[in-house]
Amino acid sequence: MDDLRKQLTQPSPESHQEWTGRIISSLAIILIGGLVVAILVFLTIKGVALFTDNGVSVWRFLTQTDWQPGHQHYGALPMIVTSFSVTILAGIVALPLALVVAVAITEILPQKMTGLVQPLIELLVGVPSVVYGYLGLTIIVPELQHLFGGTGFGILAATGVLFLMILPTMTSMTVDSLNAVPKQYRQASAGLGATRWQTISHVIVPSARDGILTAAVFGMARAFGEALAVQMVIGNTAVMPKGLVESSATLTSVLTTGIGNSVMGTADNNALWSLALILLIMSLVFNLLIHLVSKKGAA
Repeated sequence: MDDLRKQLTQPSPESHQEWTGRIISSLAIILIGGLVVAILVFLTIKGVALFTDNGVSVWRFLTQTDWQPGHQHYGALPMIVTSFSVTILAGIVALPLALVVAVAITEILPQKMTGLVQPLIELLVGVPSVVYGYLGLTIIVPELQHLFGGTGFGILAATGVLFLMILPTMTSMTVDSLNAVPKQYRQASAGLGATRWQTISHVIVPSARDGILTAAVFGMARAFGEALAVQMVIGNTAVMPKGLVESSATLTSVLTTGIGNSVMGTADNNALWSLALILLIMSLVFNLLIHLVSKKGAA
């Protein structure tokens, strides 16, 4: 009797497994959260050092157009403007094409063709950025040089490279959004006598609007933070852009070219960390936009 009572009251092996799983999960969450907090704190401390230790005005840093660290001139506005220009242009060009390709995959192409096209698009998502940069350097830049003259480097070349990079991601996410639209919507639209194109334009695409916007924001977030591919085709001249085919520089291209040529703790190095802090803030803004759009779609 006592043995039976002991067996009934003592924790079962399943209970031990559950507690072990909870402990492991909690430790993993604490570790990941700690790493995120550490990165945020580290970048914030390093990013504000230019303003607290070197006496540079935040307003002048964000609004001046003269970037010459060797002469103590730290105007980040040209890189900020160029980064936003390249990101927005790439998003504007990529989104319509991504939507057309996604509609074709989900609504028009035969199943066999879809089985070939969609894996190919997903494969392009994993292509290293240096490959896209090399394609831009050997194909896009010479073509722009032939068409417009000059060196061919600039915002337009960077837009072309980023367009190629974010198109597979935006297309894949848009396909998932269109597939998430219930089949009953298509059946109801067909039952009312709507054509295929009327169903696509008036039912399916509007129903997947939030998912499409999420894909656009996600693609633009990747474009904003891209470094190597943009650096290879933009020209890396830290001046206010005056045209789409003139050399310029983004936040990431200045960081990658300058971080290895500066001494830790100097004003020049602190200025680069300030640029990294701007990138961090913009990444958080993009993530917030993605969260808001996704939350709105779920509601």
